[in-house]
Amino acid sequence: MSHPKQSRRNFLKKSSAALALASLSLGSFKSIANPDTLKVALIGCGWYGKMDLWRLLQVANVEVVALCDVDENHLEETKNLLAKRSSKSKPKLYKDYRSLLESHDLDITVIGTPDHWHALQAIAAIQAGSHVYLQKPISVDVLEGEAVVASAKKHQKIVQVGLQRRSTPHLINAKEQIIDKGVLGKIGHVEICCYYHMRANGNPSIESVPDFFDYELWTGPAPLREYDGLPHQRWWRTFMEYGNGITGDMCVHMLDCVRWMLGLGWPLKIAATGGILVQKEGKSNIADTQTAIFEFPEFNVVWQHRTWGNPVDPEYPWAFKIFGENGYLAGSPQKADFFPNDKSEPVHWEAKYEKEEFPEDTKEEKIELHAVPATRRHMKDLLKAIESGKSPVANVEESHISTASCILANISMELGRPLSYDPNSKTIPNDKEATDLLKRPYRSPWKHPFS
Repeated sequence: MSHPKQSRRNFLKKSSAALALASLSLGSFKSIANPDTLKVALIGCGWYGKMDLWRLLQVANVEVVALCDVDENHLEETKNLLAKRSSKSKPKLYKDYRSLLESHDLDITVIGTPDHWHALQAIAAIQAGSHVYLQKPISVDVLEGEAVVASAKKHQKIVQVGLQRRSTPHLINAKEQIIDKGVLGKIGHVEICCYYHMRANGNPSIESVPDFFDYELWTGPAPLREYDGLPHQRWWRTFMEYGNGITGDMCVHMLDCVRWMLGLGWPLKIAATGGILVQKEGKSNIADTQTAIFEFPEFNVVWQHRTWGNPVDPEYPWAFKIFGENGYLAGSPQKADFFPNDKSEPVHWEAKYEKEEFPEDTKEEKIELHAVPATRRHMKDLLKAIESGKSPVANVEESHISTASCILANISMELGRPLSYDPNSKTIPNDKEATDLLKRPYRSPWKHPFS
């Protein structure tokens, strides 16, 4: 980039009033009088990108200086919605994220694009001098993730990843009251699952790309599929060209949550089976069924998803269950329960809603009301991390472990054998075929960031 880079010292000086969190609780951030304004950009103006940006606007004094999307309609819609939420924001509009990053000195870049763009855009934002709020997963292959981690370390930038179960109030309470106090006793098994019927599986016809949408740039480093309609919001998720299926989309949340709760690092071994076993009629090429075993030193974490049929437990269709000798803890984005083995009373926690404090939430289209308090807390934690120079709760290193573990589960399923990843050598020892799959081919002229 040819523009002057913003130093950390200048950033902190400029935003010290807004981010003077060392002596303040996170909850008091909104009440700071006349803070300096953070310069923010959003890359990816679809559903979740907007939802993340709105949460940042709710907890910080922000000027959105730029918006980027390859869909002109997305850009125009986001600009109009932003005008209702932030009178000070008069953003410039961009189709290409590279032009945006070359043209602005940013404090925070929010990235909400499809998964196949996360690594390249995060690295570009970091290199341009910006801290980053990055949607999960951080990558679609393991070595992309390694490159994001290396870039954040090299340039000393904070990256908060949208694995917001770590900031979910009722799960924090459950962790503190049950896990941290050892109430479960010896833990011997963990189950995580998703039984949502979220696998788009249609057969749309090939059609012409509309003038308002740059499909070539949307595809970027991924393989170029024949255009069969706008890929937003669910359609792209049903293809392995752009992501890692239900495991990369949903398992990453629950695996990360369990790792956070129990203080787990890299799995020792990962084994997975599954495939397209039932829903064979459509174009989708992501697995409709998968079981993965993440082996840790003391116990296994077992993942199960099906995009068909009934959930095993209708109360917890997307969830974790941590089993100990004294009972088990179940948790989801909506609630948590501790079920003791003895005759003592179960403990129940509900998701926190903040409708009275943030009434605009109730009018937001497609909002996940149960998730927005966690995302707000995630944003506050990002601001605190930038001010203190300390790691955020969903930092890039931890998020890479969760992301890569899910990718490795898919590779194990593809190859039909267990895998053990060595993060030091960044290989799967004694398995060249599996090691070769840690890095996806990029479509020319895009260059993979891991060298």
